Formats: sequence, structure tokens, C-alpha cells
Amino acid sequence: MPSIELLSPARNIECGIAAVEHGADAVYIGAPRFGARAAAGNSVEDIGKLCSYAHRFGVKVYAAVNTLLYENEREEARLLIWELYHAGVDAIIVQDTVFLGMELPPIPLHASTQMDNRTIEKAVWLKCHGFNQIVLARELSLKQIRDIHEAVPDVRLEVFVHGALCISYSGRCYASEYCFNRSANRGECAQFCRLPFTLQDAAGRTLIKDKYLLSLKDMNRQQYLEELLDAGVQSFKIEGRLKDISYVKNVTTSYRQALDAIMKRRPEFVRSSYGTSTYTFTPDLSRSFSRGNTDYFLKGRTNDMASPDTPKSRGREVGHVKEVRNGFIIVSSTETFTNGDGLCFLDTEGRLQGFRVNRAEGNHLYPATMPNVRKGDLLWRSFDQQWERIMSGKTAERRISARFLLEETEQGFRLTFSAEDGTLRSEEFLAEHTPARTEQTTSIRDVLSKLGDTQYICTDVEVRFSQPWFIPKSTLAEWRRSLTLNPCPRQEEKRVESSKYSKNSDYSESSSLGKEFPPLMTCRFCLRHAWGQCKKEGLSQPSWQDPLFLVLGDGRRFRLEFDCKKCEMKVLPPSTGG
Repeated sequence: MPSIELLSPARNIECGIAAVEHGADAVYIGAPRFGARAAAGNSVEDIGKLCSYAHRFGVKVYAAVNTLLYENEREEARLLIWELYHAGVDAIIVQDTVFLGMELPPIPLHASTQMDNRTIEKAVWLKCHGFNQIVLARELSLKQIRDIHEAVPDVRLEVFVHGALCISYSGRCYASEYCFNRSANRGECAQFCRLPFTLQDAAGRTLIKDKYLLSLKDMNRQQYLEELLDAGVQSFKIEGRLKDISYVKNVTTSYRQALDAIMKRRPEFVRSSYGTSTYTFTPDLSRSFSRGNTDYFLKGRTNDMASPDTPKSRGREVGHVKEVRNGFIIVSSTETFTNGDGLCFLDTEGRLQGFRVNRAEGNHLYPATMPNVRKGDLLWRSFDQQWERIMSGKTAERRISARFLLEETEQGFRLTFSAEDGTLRSEEFLAEHTPARTEQTTSIRDVLSKLGDTQYICTDVEVRFSQPWFIPKSTLAEWRRSLTLNPCPRQEEKRVESSKYSKNSDYSESSSLGKEFPPLMTCRFCLRHAWGQCKKEGLSQPSWQDPLFLVLGDGRRFRLEFDCKKCEMKVLPPSTGG
């Protein structure tokens, strides 16, 4: 029976605990060093604390050590993995194949999406080299995912379902390193793809001016979860190791509820952790950071993947400007506004502008500084003060259902504790059988049900007595604590044995450091297709004439190369772009 996990991001230990509380089956977090998000590193001590908390619910913790390594860093990285193993980490996410030749602890290795995992051949290679879980490229379609699953059915496939998108195939973007000396494969991406560009043709004519031509919308595949399950996906990954705790809570809850609804109908799918979360809020993905939504190639190529007007989150659409008065704005909206809300709009040049609401009186909004809005402008709420206030508090509690059975024995009583996580403990206590004057079942249930700060919630207490017996409440409480306070043991999964590591393998990534630059980006996304200039879709005479160039504000020109047979677009360095 497939074991399904919802995998949530953790910027830090607080976000990790929130992910567990809100229903994650696994959490991924950056190691102190060598993570693909250098700004999201965490101490081994904090990661160990997160493991201790997560393992109460059978939730796994994956540590990201997924940068390429220089030779002088390899021993440090190896020792780090040993530290993470002893801290309780359940798997290591890696990009560099040099780890395959190291003396590592018996801990599973997951193939990071930075390894560019998008073919059957690559998946088979990863399986043969001992990878337990493969993080597939974001660009794959349902059919491609299904084909890979059929080729390696015993390897867990992990797929991104929500969050920010890189325009280049992961692991094959060198633009940040080339332009800013900050390598994305070293965790220091400078977000070259979120910059404004002008598109020019060979004659220098401007086709599109100052647009965010490489900035994509954010992924949202919630409506396709069941199809992904049927395609063989077992791990559903939410992007966001740089996102705040509000994002983690909201998105995790939304996907938890969506997956639970499917599993209720499809009992052949079971979740990989234990416990049920209860919430004090209703999740709403429109209230979390988003550049707009796309399923990104899951059902094929579409022309609505990009967000050329802004690389920022607009937030939730909240209404239109009805009137602009002296010092305040009247909004036509059914929404409730709060002092401190952040709103945004597109100006006359199509640029996103924002302002903060200093005071809200119904639909009369008083900005700190009046923005240049016009009657009829569409408004989005980029910062929701009331929502953030809710999300900053306690918003969920996760408990594992459990039950007690109390029986009389010849020498006393036997108490049995069982829980949905498989825990089964039974202990016999020597005690006199003292007849009770009144029925004791209700009192016994009240005492045994008080599981306090443990991870359990009592859903049933069964009492099997031949007659009512008296047991002091303090004695019952002591028996209860004896069975429920023992920590759950760590569940270890050993690393799959691999074939001998070969430095000359076609898929060895670690040797790429220090080489001459290949194309700065290799993308499945295509500007020609997105702007109605695709040569393969019946456009006999497209108005855009090759070669095309992306021009930065500082004048640097990057030639675009289109491989229509592969449906790929490459961004070339200026030295090869004319």
C-alpha cells in the first residue's frame, strides 16, 4: 500500500514545528552549511530538536546538503552528515554525486531537483546508485512522471506541487554566477530571472520594453493531486525554505486537507505519519505569497505561465477604486479592511505600485501617503494585517488518537495503552481489589483520558470489571503516566546499497565547478510561445526575427537560442550572444 507524504519547508525550527502541527508528514530544512538556500541554514542542535518533536508523530526530517562542493569542502560535508545522522535526521537531500563515494552513515540519500532529474535514464541511474527518493524536475508532465514511475516503481518520487518556480531547469542555471559572482549551485542565487529586461531583435528594434520576461508565476497543483497520486507520486513537496511561518501554516493546512479528502475516498493511499490536526482558521491560498498560479507543464505547454508585469506577490484581489478624494480613497469591495493593510495596483505604465493603509473606516481608506491611483484601478491586498495577526497565534494542534483498556487480574489490574501510531503497551499493577460503593467507570475514564502535554488524545476508555472496584485517582494517574510518557523510538531506514561510484559517469555533477560557462539558462519555458510567436504552432511568418536578445538595464545583451525540436529556450552569455 503506497505511503504518501506531504513534505513542507522549514526556514527554521519554528517553521518546522509549525509544519508538523499543521499536518506535514515530512519536513525539509537547510543544514548549517552546503544548502541550496544559503540564507536558510540551521544549527545541528536546532535540527535535532526538530527531529525530536517531529518523530513523536512519525514525521520525518530531511536535511538539505544540496550544493556542489569544492574538493577542500568534502571532508567537512561528510562529517556534517554524520552529525545530522546522530541528531536524528531521516534523510539527506544532495546534489553532488561525490557523496556516493564517501563513508557515510546508514542514512538514505535523496536526489535533489538540482540534479536535473527529468528522464527515465536519469531515474534508473539514480536508483542504481542507491538513491531512495528522487525529486523530479518541475517541468515534467503527468505522462512523463508516470513513465518514470513505471521504470523505477520501487523508488519514491517526489514532486513539487506549490511555490516559486525557477525558469531554468534546476541545477542548470549559471546566470547568477556569471553576472553577479553568486552561484545558484552554491546556494547564493541572486534571482537574475526576476529582473526587468527589454527584448530586442537583431536590428536592435525593441519588441518588448522593461518587462520581467523571465519571471514565472508560482506553481499551484492542488486540483491535480489525485492525478499525481495515480501517476505514482508519493511525496508532495511545498516550495518555500525562505518563506515565513504564516506561509508554512496556511499552505501546509490547505494541502493537508486536500490530500485527506482524497484518501478518505481512496483507502489504498495512506499517509506516512500519524495524528490529526485541528485548526483555528480556514486555509486560503490566496492570502499567502503568490505571483499568480500555474500548473506549469503538468498538462502540457500553455502561454499563461509568466508574470511579466511584476516579480512580486500581488496578493488577493480586493476590489476597485471607486473614488479618489483629498487624503483618502473609496473602494468598491466586499472585503473588510484593517489599519496596516498593504495594497497594490498597476500604474499607467503597467508597473506594480503599493501603499500602506494608515486608517480604514469601512471602504474609506486613508493612506499614509496618497498613491497615484485612478478611478477604476484594480486593487490587490499584498499584506493582510488581520490575517497575519491570526496566523501569528496558535492556529493548530496535532494529536495521535489512543485508547485504554483497564482489566482486573488475579493479583491486581492490567492497563493497556494502544495508539494509531502502532504503540501498544501493557503493564500489570499489583493492587488490592477493594469493592466500590458506587459505579467507577465515569471517574476512571476521566482520569485516564487526561493525556496533558503528550502527543496523544484519548478517544476511548474500556473498563472490564466483574464488579465495581475502587482505585484511587492518584494511583490511576500514576499508571497512566507509566504507559504514556515513554518516548517513541526512532524509525530508521537504511540507505540502499549502490553500485560502485564512478567519477566518469555521464551524470556526475561535481566536476562542473570551475569550467567555462555553458548556456546561462536552459528552459522549457519559451518566450516565443508565451508571446504568440511560436514557429511550431502554425505561425508561418512570425513578426519576431532571430536572433533575439534580452537586454538588462546596464546594457548587457543576452542572446536567446531556440531549439524548437526539443521545445527549449537557452539564454547565452554576452560573449557568445553578440
